[in-house]
Amino acid sequence: MRSFAIDAAPTGRQIAARPLVRGWLLLLALMVLVMVVVGGATRLTGSGLSITEWAPVTGTIPPLSEAAWQDEFDKYRQIPQYQRVNRGMSLEEFKTIYWWEWGHRFLGRLLGLVFVVPFAWFVATGRLERRMIPWTLGAFVLGGLQGVLGWYMVASGLVDRVSVSQYRLAAHLTLAAVILAYLLWLAESLRERRPEAAPPARLLWSSGALLALVMVQIALGALVAGLHAGLAYRTWPLMDGRLVPQGLMTLDPWWRNLFENVTTVQFDHRMAGYVLIAAALAHAIDCARTLGPGAAARRAWGLTGLMLLQLGLGIATLLGGVPMATALLHQVGAMVVLGLAVIHLHSLFAARASAPRTAPLPAADGARAT
Repeated sequence: MRSFAIDAAPTGRQIAARPLVRGWLLLLALMVLVMVVVGGATRLTGSGLSITEWAPVTGTIPPLSEAAWQDEFDKYRQIPQYQRVNRGMSLEEFKTIYWWEWGHRFLGRLLGLVFVVPFAWFVATGRLERRMIPWTLGAFVLGGLQGVLGWYMVASGLVDRVSVSQYRLAAHLTLAAVILAYLLWLAESLRERRPEAAPPARLLWSSGALLALVMVQIALGALVAGLHAGLAYRTWPLMDGRLVPQGLMTLDPWWRNLFENVTTVQFDHRMAGYVLIAAALAHAIDCARTLGPGAAARRAWGLTGLMLLQLGLGIATLLGGVPMATALLHQVGAMVVLGLAVIHLHSLFAARASAPRTAPLPAADGARAT
């Protein structure tokens, strides 16, 4: 499998611009990470439903007068979250949650601007290689879909619920992870590389499986957040005094337990973490034994170490009752693990793709060429 391809014959200007284009893609990836953090803070502060309308253009400007603030507050007071959870909230308290949600949406708009302006300049000046154009436009399309999905998520909490749907929250965070991974993969396609030993296909498959497991674990974490499942069992390593707690499969049909049963969702998130660390450790040992000391082994061991650190942050978040700072560090840790998993997989693919092909055996003396 090849990485995102670059023009077979790029111009000198395009080659010279590769570090600049790569820096732009990494900046976009960093902004996605910041958005994830601000989105996590928005969720933890209960701010996500404070803006009850989706106004992609006019929503850029926050309320600028007391009358405008009162109008926004009046809209918020019509939804179930205010009536059942925050009744009696003052205007000043409302402003606090409003600013979190506005900041999250503003970052999304800013991210779009940081994409469009440099992209147009790169294309207009001939600095972006032709075969990279559709791939970078793909990132813009994903960003637009993320904006629509974000509003779809918010809309789920405006009528009958006091919080957003955990299904939509999981989809929103998982798509953010996909966008981050996509941008990093594109950036890695433009990086100058030092030679690495070509890995066997086995290592490519196992590193790809690790990346897939990280994505699954991020989605499971979003379900935990959406159901506030982290507050249900605040002990480790046992849950309610048991390794396998009671009440795992009490909902009917059975699949609802995977998404709606607080006990099952937290249990699945824990077990997936253990599986992920075991898989990362096995992959790192395989890398070290197969390829010897080198960049691939260092990345694999680094990935395992980050996952152990992430496990520690998860445990601290759980035992502490989901404090905001620790919970956000745990969320950032998930994205950092994802980023290293993407870089590791891409590097293995690049090393295998650049390995010299085995030359065919010469024909025996006297044999006719066919």
